[in-house]
Amino acid sequence: MNDFCKNIIRDLDDEINELSIEFNGSLALCEKAIGLTIDKIAKLKQVVLKRGFKDIEEEIHFFKHLKPNVLSKLIYYNSIYKIETKKPYGGEKVIETHLNNELFNLKRFFDNNLEFYKYYRTNSTYLDHKYFVRGKYDIKLSLDTYYFESDHSFSTSHDYKVAKIIANDLIQVYLEDNLSNNIRYSTLKSAEKIKSTLVWTASKTALIELIYALHTQGVFGNGTIDIKVIATYFEQTFNVDLGDFYHTFLELRNRKTNRTKFIDTLKEGLLRRMDDQEEK
Repeated sequence: MNDFCKNIIRDLDDEINELSIEFNGSLALCEKAIGLTIDKIAKLKQVVLKRGFKDIEEEIHFFKHLKPNVLSKLIYYNSIYKIETKKPYGGEKVIETHLNNELFNLKRFFDNNLEFYKYYRTNSTYLDHKYFVRGKYDIKLSLDTYYFESDHSFSTSHDYKVAKIIANDLIQVYLEDNLSNNIRYSTLKSAEKIKSTLVWTASKTALIELIYALHTQGVFGNGTIDIKVIATYFEQTFNVDLGDFYHTFLELRNRKTNRTKFIDTLKEGLLRRMDDQEEK
């Protein structure tokens, strides 16, 4: 049983990878992946109902690890399809709100299933005989209505929750990537509109030191803005090419002495100016 299921999972992964190359993240990819996954789940169900399991351990392993691996792909691609088809027309702010709402839905699922998240994430096993054995549900263990509507010959009380957890991790990455790209696009558009005449005349290293200091303090977007977005904005605004700023930061970090030379100079200069004005 395990070998058959692992072959099903491997074939599904290979076929989805091929689709990803062909359709490159489009809605068509989601549609094709959903169809493929439904077929694989049907094959798994057919084999389970025909062969059964040799013991409780094999049944638990199937419903805790193997079935959720496949079912999570169905949940993931169906969710991405709905997210993309419901994406509103409008500016970056409208899209950002839409994506953040979807992230909030993930958090709500997490909050509502916190105890099971802890159980699953810590690889606990003491309730496996209730969570992942058919017909052993316990109404006190936070059951979804979905379970009562499912085919109990191919479902346990919590195999869907595991699949949902796996899928939600992937959906979160998808949403955060899209948010980052949306913010970066918005920043670039804003920078293009500004067409600043300001030119940075200090060293590039000094500017990179300043950017990392600001990013560390979380002064942009309460610390949610990616360092790349901030660096791009400064490049556009001050008409400077920072090049490989990651590498420059590593050089700053590896300095034996005076790692914050520019910021120290800023502080000294500002204090001197304050002192001079007090004297006047």
